[in-house]
This record gives sequence, C-alpha cells and structure tokens, in this order.
Amino acid sequence: MSSASPRRGADVLVEALIANGVETLFGVPGDTGVVFYDALFHQRERIEHVLARDERHAAYMADAFARVTNRVGVVEVSSGGGTTYVVGGLGDAYASGIPVLLLTSDIHRSSRGTGALTEIDQVALFSAVTKWQVVVEKAADMPAAVAQALKEAVSGRPGPVALIVPEDVLEEITDAPVVTSVASLPGERVAAAAEEIARAAQFLQAARRPAIVAGGGVHASGAYAGLQQVAATLGAGVATSIHGQGSIATTDAWWLGIVGNNGGQPGTNRYVADADVVLLVGTRGNATNTNSWKAPARSGTTVIQIDIQEARAGRNFEGSVALAGDAKTVLDQLLRELRGVLDPDLEKRRAAVAEARADATPRTQSPEHAPGVIYPRTVIESIHEVLGDDVTVIGDPGTPTPNVAVFWPVTEAGRRTVIPRGHGPMGYAIPAAVGVAKALPGRPVVSVTADGSFAMACGELETAARFHLPILFVQLTNNSMGWIKMLQHLYSGGRYFGVDPGPVDAVMVARANGVDGVKVTSADELKAALVSFAGDPRPFYIDVDVPHMIDYAPPVPAWDKGLAGDTERPVY
Repeated sequence: MSSASPRRGADVLVEALIANGVETLFGVPGDTGVVFYDALFHQRERIEHVLARDERHAAYMADAFARVTNRVGVVEVSSGGGTTYVVGGLGDAYASGIPVLLLTSDIHRSSRGTGALTEIDQVALFSAVTKWQVVVEKAADMPAAVAQALKEAVSGRPGPVALIVPEDVLEEITDAPVVTSVASLPGERVAAAAEEIARAAQFLQAARRPAIVAGGGVHASGAYAGLQQVAATLGAGVATSIHGQGSIATTDAWWLGIVGNNGGQPGTNRYVADADVVLLVGTRGNATNTNSWKAPARSGTTVIQIDIQEARAGRNFEGSVALAGDAKTVLDQLLRELRGVLDPDLEKRRAAVAEARADATPRTQSPEHAPGVIYPRTVIESIHEVLGDDVTVIGDPGTPTPNVAVFWPVTEAGRRTVIPRGHGPMGYAIPAAVGVAKALPGRPVVSVTADGSFAMACGELETAARFHLPILFVQLTNNSMGWIKMLQHLYSGGRYFGVDPGPVDAVMVARANGVDGVKVTSADELKAALVSFAGDPRPFYIDVDVPHMIDYAPPVPAWDKGLAGDTERPVY
C-alpha cells in the first residue's frame, strides 16, 4: 500500500510510527482504540506491541525503554480508565526528563459534552505529566502531529508528550503522506553563551578545590568523554546523583561516589561541601541531590550549572553561573577554554579524591544479618559477582534504591542502572525490566524490587513469562512499608501506623504467573540461585529476607543523624 493511498487514520498513525523508527510500543487496549489495534494487526511484522497488564506499568516499560536507548519510548492507552491509570506511570518520566510518547484514543467527536462513557478532558488530565499535548482533529493531520510529537519529546528538556486521537478520526480516510522527525536524544546540540563559558572557565581555572556533580543529563547527552576530560583537566572529583550513576566509571581516578541524601557517601558529601567551585552537569541540584543544600551549599560556594533548559540552569543557586545548553556541547566549550592543572597540584587533588572516595559506607563483617536474613549489600554484590558487568539493573524505591546506586559498580561509563528518582514510584522495577529487556534484546536484566513494590506490580511477571525475557527478579523483603516505617521510627517517636501489611508468598505468586522462583535463606543459597540464572537466563524470581531499616539502615546520611538522636527531618 502506497503511503499516499487512501487509508484509515489509524493506519496512517501506525505507518508514521514505523517511518520514524518506532519498532516497539507498550499498551493496554480499550474500546476507543479498537481500530488502532486493527491497524497494528496489519503491521505486526514491522512493529511490536507489548501487551501490559496495567496502563501505569505500560508507561514504566516505555520510560525504561527510553532511558537505556535514548530513543522515544511509546505507550498506548484508551480513554477513561486507561488515561487516568497511565498518569501515574508518567510522573517519574516527566520529573526525570525522559522522552515518552503517549498515544491515547478518545471518544467520538460527536459525543463531546454529552457525558459519554469514558469522557474526560485529556489535555487537562495530562498537563501535569507531559510537556506538550495535541488533539488530532483530522486524519490528514496525523503524520505531521506524530512527527511534531516525537520532536517535542526530545527537544529542550526531554519529557513525555501526549498525542490524543478521537476514535472517529482513527476511522477517517485520508491520503496524507508520512512525515519523519527526530526521535532520539539529544534532539539538538545547543551551545551556551560564549561570555558565560569564559566566565565559568575563569572560576574553574582559579578553583583550589573544584568538584563536579553529574546527573542524568550526562546520559541523555552522551557526554561521558567530555565529563571525564574536564575532570582530569581540572583535577576535580566527580560525584553523581542517583540518575547520574554511571556518568563516569567507578574505576576512574576522579570518581567520588554518590552525593546527596539518598545513597550519599560520607566522603563524597564532604568533598562537595568543601569545594570552592562546583560544576553541576545535567542535574536538577535539588535538596535530595545536595544533601539538604549542604553539598554544595547555597552560599559560600561558586556554583556553575549546565542544563539544557534555560529556566533550570542556576535556578536553585542564586548568583550562580548558568550555562544553558547540551551537556556534551557545553563541556566541549569549557575544554577549549581550560588549561591543565600542573603537578604537584594535580597529584594532591587526585589524592584528595581518593581519600574522599575511601570514606564510604563500611562493609559488613558477615553476609548475613541473622539466620535466614541477608544484608542488601551482600545481595547486590553477589549479583554482580556472578553476573558481571554486562547486565542492566533496575532498582525500585525504598531498600533497593540506595543499595543499587552505591554498591553496583560501573566499569565503563554508561547507563547500567535505572532507578526512578523523579518521583520515586513504588512498583516501577518489575515492569521497567520488561521495557529494558525489549530495548536490549538478549541482554540479561536484573530487577531489584521489594515486597511493597512487588504487591503493586506482580501482574507484569506474566508479561515477562509470556515473552520469555531474560530477567532476574530479586525481592528484598522486610514485610513492611520499610522506608515510611523508618521515617516513623526516626521522626514520629516510633508510632508505626499504616506500614505493616500482611506477608505474601512472592515465589508462589511468581510461579502462578509462569515464572520459576526460589526463596533463599543464606548467602550460599543466594549464590546458587544466581548461578542457575546465569547458566540459563530466563524469567526467574528470588525472594530474600533482608533486615529492616530500623535494624540496619541503608546509606542515607540523614538517617545516620537521626539514629544518633537528631530528630529534625531532612529537607527534600
């Protein structure tokens, strides 16, 4: 069929996705999208539809797909419950700057305002979790709308966009030709103002103790080489946010560790707090990432911030130097202005970085906290020991987040971990693992979840089984809403409320969904289960009891203070 022959709007929509390089989309069908699914049926050899069991989870799949490919992830839902469900799955992508295209069908145009079943103002609904929305009113407008949506998703600060199509427009006949657009990151290479580059370079060159904080924007820009070169030129330690983990190899001499209040390491936080000039690269620089505005502080430190969005560059640090532009481009601009630091100053700075890096969360003396209870760090390090570097690890909020961020090594710069820190949505890791497995076919994926998140997302285990994806699911179980219970322990006088659900046999549930699994009660059993997965990568579930945070706190600096008697809640 010629791309200019008469066909349905739904067919044009599918053709436009294919023409723009979309090979996979995630979704759940509904009444208003039936014609779209018929169009997918006719193109099923060219574009794969991954049926999720929940619209929120479909959005997480598209989100994770986008993170590990730097291409636009695509999620499709129908009007009514589908649209309201998917909102919860887009919040983290919006906050984290992840390009996702939301396709949603809507009620027939003639039913608008009649109180039709599933009627809702979708533009208003999505305005809080997408950066751009459009309603396609005519089938002839479909190709241009798809191209524009993809461009918007990757332009400026990346983020989700919404393409809304009434069901009768999906059926409308048109001969409009397909239009192509940019559908990968970075959408554009924007340079910062030359005068601001010169000013920033002067501050960095004159710094006695420079530091760099790298965030997720380094991954989106592919700015790894420039980041490492700036660090080596200045003799500056590089700390990363959780989103920025992997911006620099953890084996690099200038790597400092995780900064901030979630996973932040003592030496890393201190090094950044003591720096006289701090360069923020592709990070929001919010309260969590700066350890409640201490690393760096909002006063007394010269802050330079690279951000693709002009309104965000320098926003959180009054008087800072704002470098609005693409991270790779701006780092290259700085490199042209900077001179190398000479010995012995360079060696002194290298030694200071090594000293700070060594001041880290101490290793536990034993792999087991008590009979049948294994330390989370042991779990993470055991996974890496058996599976090595060639895996992607997804961590849920709660216990998995700081442990994956801190204890998973990255020997070559790149995104090897996926942790949702825009909003920290529970239930992310299981569906996100499906998205990663579809994005990186054949590559083993590790999904580190917890019992609370498992309860929210266990239906997607069937999706993993249906596609026979090489995903290892590892559940860290403490039989509570552990993070919140820890907050109640520290800041509410130990008055625990609403945080103790009943236990669930996760392995039994996994098996009911077609996923083999095992409950492990020792470090040796854990290693045996990991070896089994390594020998036969397949959907496989491991449930392991870990100590409650009250008994063994994860690397969260504010909690160390709380356990020492400081009951003032940290600023988030």
